[in-house]
Formats: sequence, structure tokens, C-alpha cells
Amino acid sequence: MHLGIVAKRDTPRAAELADRIRRRVDATVTLDEATAEALDADGRAVEALSACDLVVSIGGDGTFLFTAREVSPTPIMGVNLGEVGFLNAVSPGDCVEAVETAVDRIRSGDATFQELPQIRAEGEGWSLPAAVNEIATLGPQRGRNNGLGMELRVDGELYSGGRADGVLVSTAAGSTAYNLSEGGPLVHPDLSAFVITEMCAAESMPSLAVPTAAEITVLVEEADHAFVIADGRTRERIDPPTTVRLRPAETPVRIAGPPLEFFAALGKLE
Repeated sequence: MHLGIVAKRDTPRAAELADRIRRRVDATVTLDEATAEALDADGRAVEALSACDLVVSIGGDGTFLFTAREVSPTPIMGVNLGEVGFLNAVSPGDCVEAVETAVDRIRSGDATFQELPQIRAEGEGWSLPAAVNEIATLGPQRGRNNGLGMELRVDGELYSGGRADGVLVSTAAGSTAYNLSEGGPLVHPDLSAFVITEMCAAESMPSLAVPTAAEITVLVEEADHAFVIADGRTRERIDPPTTVRLRPAETPVRIAGPPLEFFAALGKLE
């Protein structure tokens, strides 16, 4: 049984929990390089931990997103050190026991995982890594007389068009993130849907939830350039007129451990 651990960089509490887990869990443990340096141990690049049977992410949702991008489809358990933690179901006090339980279940073949769909964006000659939360298509900058012109289609049918700062296409899990801050709806993570939310559109349509199998296209025009951004981390500059195609990723994020506490996390937004 091979266990990987990724802890939030430059966070002593995260490194301390990583050290506690590696000393107490009966498994071969590999730390990410930054955590290993903090603990004066050997480590590996985060992407190399995809060869593990389970990876533990210690931090907030940002740490989880980073880990998921590097190691999926390897199962991930999130230990929450953030304020909300929609993707991290395990508290610091319960982390050793939760990891031990997950390790035992994986070892015995009895493990089950919650799967979260991811979304990918691609265009002519480029593609972005899968996103857990959302894909944003944005103009050069936000604000009046900026943004971009766009035409949004779902399965070839026109949904909306006109000028806007941009558009978000989020997963159900990502509906609580950027989508929510732009006025989009909350979507329970068990629903298999993507949510389209326009950003400060001149003639905005209400947000639209569509099946994950739907073909979503964004025709981008009327801008010097634009950006397509996955989970706020990886981006592609595009030159209009051009079309961005969005589709479900081949593999979901697989979450180990206790179920995500969606409604409990919602209470922390208040």
C-alpha cells in the first residue's frame, strides 16, 4: 500500500499533520517535495504521486484542486485547513483515523469513492488540463467597454450572445466557487450537470444547468485577445474570432474517505 501526501506549502500546521500521518499509518508513505523539505525527509514531485494508491491533500480547497490536477484519477482524501472546505471532508483531529480507515479499505478491496466530474476546454491547436471547479473564458480585462463578444451554444442551439466580461462553465462541485460569486446557482455535487453563467453581460440570460454530456461552445469575437482559464491556475491566450469547446473530462476526481458535507460547508459561507 503506497500513500502519498501533499501539504499546503509554507504552512507549519499542514506539515505537522503530514508528519503525524506518515509516522502512524501502516503504509509506504511518499511526501511532496516541499513538505519533505520542511520535514527534512525525501520527497517526490506531486505529479509522481499519481502512482500511489491514495493521496492525502492537507490544506484548503486550493490545495485539493492543485493535487487533483496533478494526480487524478488516483483517489484523494482532503484534510481541511481552510475556512469552508467544500472538497475536504476530514478535520485535522480525525485525519489519522480517516486515513487508516481508507488505507485498510483500499488494501482489502472494499473501498468506494465519490466521483466528481471534471470539465475540459479545447480549441484550435490547444487544450487545457481538466478542471474540477470551472472553466472561465474572459476578455483582456473586466469592466465597461472591455470584455468580449460571444455566442454561447448548447448542442448547437443558441443559448445567449452579446457582449460580456466573460462566461463561466462550472461543474456542480464548482458551483460554490467562482460561479457563486458571479451570481450563479448552487448545485448539489451529486447532480451530473454543468452550469453556464455569464459575467456582467450587457443582455444577460439566467444561468443554465445542462447535462454533462451536452456539447457547449463559446464563439469568442470582438476582442483583441481573450483567455481561457481552468480552475484559476492554468490558462491559454486565444485570438478571436475563435471557438472554445467544453466537454467532460475522460476521468473524474475520485474522493476517498467520508462523504463531502455539502450543507455543512454551505453554513460556513454565511
